[in-house]
Amino acid sequence: MTHLDKKATSGIGAFFFGLYAWLAFVLSVLSGIVFALFLPGLERRRRWVSASARAAFTLTGMRVTLRGLEKLPEGHCIVVANHASYIDGVVLFGFMPPRFAFVIKGEMKNFPAVNFLLRRIGARFVERFDASGSARDARQLLRAASSGESLAIFPEGTFLRYPGLDRFRAGAFAAAIKGSLPVVPTVISGSRQVLPGGHLLPRHGHLRIDILNPIEPGDPAYENSRDLAELSRQRILEVLDEPDLLE
Repeated sequence: MTHLDKKATSGIGAFFFGLYAWLAFVLSVLSGIVFALFLPGLERRRRWVSASARAAFTLTGMRVTLRGLEKLPEGHCIVVANHASYIDGVVLFGFMPPRFAFVIKGEMKNFPAVNFLLRRIGARFVERFDASGSARDARQLLRAASSGESLAIFPEGTFLRYPGLDRFRAGAFAAAIKGSLPVVPTVISGSRQVLPGGHLLPRHGHLRIDILNPIEPGDPAYENSRDLAELSRQRILEVLDEPDLLE
């Protein structure tokens, strides 16, 4: 354990580390907003915001290990990952290639600065509670997938305060079937320990992203979205050190 690790896990040290971590993340967001405002080109903006996200983890001394990047298909695909913390989107966007459009829950539109930044990097929003909005957004995802756009989605829709993998919503998988795109199950580990649900201050910790073998369109699970969703869940559960909440 390094000196920073020991300091960050002690009582008063953990409090000040949490404040410092929030400052680092806020500065990263502000940096992303400034350059997203002026930089031309979607890929350039994504690259800059991705670098800003990585900088936040570097400044706080939190190591992020990425494994299996070579398993991502060269063409378009849909990445589906477990969701355990507010920082999941930050860590995934910071360390994934810039070709992915992230699918974000519609409530993020209520935060003007974050909403602006997400729109400037091509994020797509999905309503979870309004039936007409959910249907409209699902159609938009289907069109995006059909046009060959690569998407990154948290198919649980939200995260819970207690450990475990919840049910996957079918929308992402219907889009994959419609667009004949590979689905890439991805596991984020450590984020629940760094910023658990119901906690305001991040804790010091290390995170890992495991990109698993893609599920190709020729797989029998592509017969329907529910089977494809469940196969993706099981692949993630094999690596994720959390229980299956559907058992």
